[in-house]
Amino acid sequence: MTYDLVVVGGGINGAGIAADAAGRGLSVLLAEMGDLAGATSSHSSKLIHGGLRYLEYYEFRLVREALTEMDLDVLIRPCPKRGERFRPTVVEQGGKAQFPYLVDPNTGTALYESGAIIRYLAETYGARRPRRGSQGLRAFGSQLASVPRLGRGMLARGSKQPAQPLELYSFESSPYSRPVRERLCELELPYVLRNMGKAQKADMGPPIVRKKFYPDAGIRGRNRQRMFEETGRLQVPYLIDPNTDVRMYESKDIIRYLNKTYAQ
Repeated sequence: MTYDLVVVGGGINGAGIAADAAGRGLSVLLAEMGDLAGATSSHSSKLIHGGLRYLEYYEFRLVREALTEMDLDVLIRPCPKRGERFRPTVVEQGGKAQFPYLVDPNTGTALYESGAIIRYLAETYGARRPRRGSQGLRAFGSQLASVPRLGRGMLARGSKQPAQPLELYSFESSPYSRPVRERLCELELPYVLRNMGKAQKADMGPPIVRKKFYPDAGIRGRNRQRMFEETGRLQVPYLIDPNTDVRMYESKDIIRYLNKTYAQ
């Protein structure tokens, strides 16, 4: 039997990666010589360091994962702790400072709670409803992905507000896009998140792999097609700032630009 992905090691990281990949439709083989989570993972201190921060943070990730899978664009108004730009509006509209908070101007719907938001998105815009029993695995994978960042992107920092929202081409699992999203959040910079989820097996892996094994594969996905038509490349993160007419790749360059242009 042929598998899309083989994960060696059934500890907390291996199991989380396998669960996440399976949830995305890949056929996965998880190889473990002993019991699942029977080695290092079983000797955890059981401490969730800064747990409240991580639990709050992975809620956002769950929603962004759903947005990526449904190929939906969304206007993000970041609400980091100590932020004063958008948090008061959430309290005024919804009655409490709880996040994520979704407002859909197309239907007049406003929702808290990631589970409720994901169900709403699936029923309103998705091609299919979320799979039963998968929410726990998705939450587990999101918690794993959130812990290593140690709360980055959580606290507001002084910034100038742009006249128009920025645009960020990204997809949720991209490790290069995440630092950019964190900096946008810290600076409370509103932006349109244009999701570029991988729509086929030919989209997996770095460009050199895709060209070698899938040289004739077409481009699927609305935003992937848009980027390729405009730039001739498929690379994230990709930032567009309509206020300065700047367009750029590379997370380090983007963060440097954001600091220089908007940080105070």
